[in-house]
Amino acid sequence: MTESRVPRVLWEPDEARTESSNIVAFARWASENKGVRAFGGEAGSPAASFDYDSLWRWSVTDVDGFWEAVWEYYGVRSETPYERVLAERAMPGASWFPGATLNYARHVFEGRDDARVAIRHATELRGLGEWTWGELRRRTAAIAAGLRGLGVGPGDRVAAYLPNLPETVAAFYAVASLGAVWSSCSPDFGVRSVIDRFAQIEPKVLLAVDGYRYGGKDFDRRPVVDELRAALPTAEHTVLLDHLAPGASLDGTMPWGRLEESGAGAELEFTPVPFDHPLWVLYSSGTTGLPKAIVHGHGGILLEQLKNLHLHLDAREDDRVFWFTTTGWMMWNFLVSVLLTPASIVLYDGSPAAPDMGALWDLAADAGVTVFGTSAGFLASSMKEGVHPREGRDLSRLKAIGSTGSPLSPEAFSWVYDEFGEDLWLFSTSGGTDVCSCLVGGTPTLPVYEGEIQSRALGMAVASWDPEGRELTGEVGELVVTQPAPSMPVFFWGDEDGERLRDSYFSVYPGVWRHGDWIEITDRGTAIIYGRSDSTINRGGVRMGTSEIYRAVLALDDVVDALVVDVPQEDGSSRIELFTVLREGADLEGDLPGEIARRIRTDCSPRHVPDRVRAIAAVPRTLSGKVLEVPVKRILMGEDPEKVASRDSLANPEALDRFSELKG
Repeated sequence: MTESRVPRVLWEPDEARTESSNIVAFARWASENKGVRAFGGEAGSPAASFDYDSLWRWSVTDVDGFWEAVWEYYGVRSETPYERVLAERAMPGASWFPGATLNYARHVFEGRDDARVAIRHATELRGLGEWTWGELRRRTAAIAAGLRGLGVGPGDRVAAYLPNLPETVAAFYAVASLGAVWSSCSPDFGVRSVIDRFAQIEPKVLLAVDGYRYGGKDFDRRPVVDELRAALPTAEHTVLLDHLAPGASLDGTMPWGRLEESGAGAELEFTPVPFDHPLWVLYSSGTTGLPKAIVHGHGGILLEQLKNLHLHLDAREDDRVFWFTTTGWMMWNFLVSVLLTPASIVLYDGSPAAPDMGALWDLAADAGVTVFGTSAGFLASSMKEGVHPREGRDLSRLKAIGSTGSPLSPEAFSWVYDEFGEDLWLFSTSGGTDVCSCLVGGTPTLPVYEGEIQSRALGMAVASWDPEGRELTGEVGELVVTQPAPSMPVFFWGDEDGERLRDSYFSVYPGVWRHGDWIEITDRGTAIIYGRSDSTINRGGVRMGTSEIYRAVLALDDVVDALVVDVPQEDGSSRIELFTVLREGADLEGDLPGEIARRIRTDCSPRHVPDRVRAIAAVPRTLSGKVLEVPVKRILMGEDPEKVASRDSLANPEALDRFSELKG
């Protein structure tokens, strides 16, 4: 690792922003009602100064007290009283709020003004539109009644092969209101990938779309829907949404309009279910083997997102929150949960680069977005392509940018502040599908250091551990979570004895969650993610996260994208292979390989200079944008490409083919 230093402070909240934040209001309430010491002076006095670290430490030491405080502060409504907060503390197997019966969707709709806007939405097919709370309530109630008429009840699975549309949001809330179980895949998933997911949960109803537009091209998915129906024999009904071609139909399916008409005029009702009753099933990225079918509960997700979206996102009544996502990524579930707060949400379905890299910034201006959520890759691409978001656009409402999906480089941090100035809050987050939230992320009262994540999330006992389980500060170690949290998986679908869940998180440190990332916790309480711990490169005891190598390489103008792997050799050594996507006109015949080597030697470590640098046309990525380091490594070791990666879960499966030719 490079020598430790304190990076630049790029942003600090002013006193007014801090004092008006949701987290300070919660901390004051907790000080007065729970005896929490979260202020440097008397709570409520001019001398009081909020101390986030104290609040975080309380949240992970008095676990019961913290989550009970979230329950009380946000008025969680249960039809029956809970017996205690945490009946069983073990991991896995924690038992939360036994006796409670509630419904996630009730908390979305309770107390809403039907005239206010809930959702703003746009696609490549349609311009910007709005749904009020009244429209959302009416459509949700109609879909729920229609599904009830099809025999859907508590515990039944409803699988959705739908784009990121307001109809999809209404369908999810409808399913949740019934106590049924939601699961979704984006329609850009291929047949095999969808079947690998949905077949595991045996859905009773399939909700599907006729097609979608992406990058200016239309994709008719009706042939895919036919294949899904044949592969999902438990699906008694298929409902088809005519999005691509109004009026489109498919033999053997029910038109979406008929489903809603069958429930027209119904009141929206909410079925109380136990705290850990399944809300939805999410899936791991599925690059190898069958994806893990991760089940989260109504109560756990409700508490986690009330905490996360109010206290960390700081969502408020005038906020319009956007996150670029498809329905196949957990960030969609995160985004629809924003409606648990007073804020509204903004949806977009389409390519972020069509007609050009300014498309999402145009949407932000047109929709008046206040919180713009995206991936680290999108921000890096905007920087590389010379995009100037504020040129020709009114982004005056924008007050925060969020980044997730992969580590955000210090250069991208700087680019955001060069483009937007010091008034904007940039927060980077890291967590995952496993908890459907962040483990480390933004906090609106803390400074933003260049290249660092602001804090460990409240209620998440995150630490960096060495192989012997010793806690590290200022050093890179395994990201672990030492206390249970409500949004940890209730179980994996089909994993009756829990073996797969234990193997996924608890096989390295028994009783402690190992997340699979390298992390550094600084002495300032900030965090740095160095990539997946199973793809980190170890040279002579010096561990280097692949993100550090990418940062060094991508600083060169001629390198557009990169992938690096460490390939074991028969003699017990290993070879670092760096694959680069080059800017048009650049090649590896001249000085560029030497420049790459010098950059890595200087910025990272002489031990991590690649043994070989090669050019490729594209870096293979999953549909959520993750680089396929481990599958590429396995291909280069001689494994069959068809066995190391589910091609239907890839954004560009053809990019993987090249590596079969490059092995050896």
